[in-house]
Amino acid sequence: MASLDDLQFRQATASDAEAVAALHADSWRRHYRGAYSDAFLDGDVYADRLTIWSERLGEPDAGSQTILAQDRDGLVGFAHTVFDDDPRWGALLDNLHVVYGEKRRGVGSRLLALTAQAVLERGTGLYLWVLEQNGDARAFYEARGGRCAERLVISPPGGMTGRINGSPVGLRYAWADPAVALGSG
Repeated sequence: MASLDDLQFRQATASDAEAVAALHADSWRRHYRGAYSDAFLDGDVYADRLTIWSERLGEPDAGSQTILAQDRDGLVGFAHTVFDDDPRWGALLDNLHVVYGEKRRGVGSRLLALTAQAVLERGTGLYLWVLEQNGDARAFYEARGGRCAERLVISPPGGMTGRINGSPVGLRYAWADPAVALGSG
């Protein structure tokens, strides 16, 4: 485990799709069990995430960014933001994931701060959705100034109803002033 100062933060490229998809799938398996079906999490989740990340990272897009945190052994975390996603809420932090054994080292805080800086340069707010059952993530966002602003039943990944169990709830966390999250990292 390298120190936070030894990490490199950079923009993702198409060649990062497999590593990002693997981390995303692992994170969902660990944190969304119960909300997402076991058949999806134990089966198709990696292939689903690889399709998404291959598309997202395949062509440069000025309307979004994916920041990676890496050490000498590989990917440690990532944050994906869609700028100008919503006229009211601003930029959507669509994903922020850290390798399970690397949590509580400041990687997520640094990724959030880098995201907030990019959003501030565009002059909008920042928001995200998190599953209600993900108490650790909710505590993380609240500790960094995010406020729960809305509660909605989520749509299943890829619109496929067999991928969820029941009616899982998503919570919108928002930062009207993303500068609040700059102290995060």
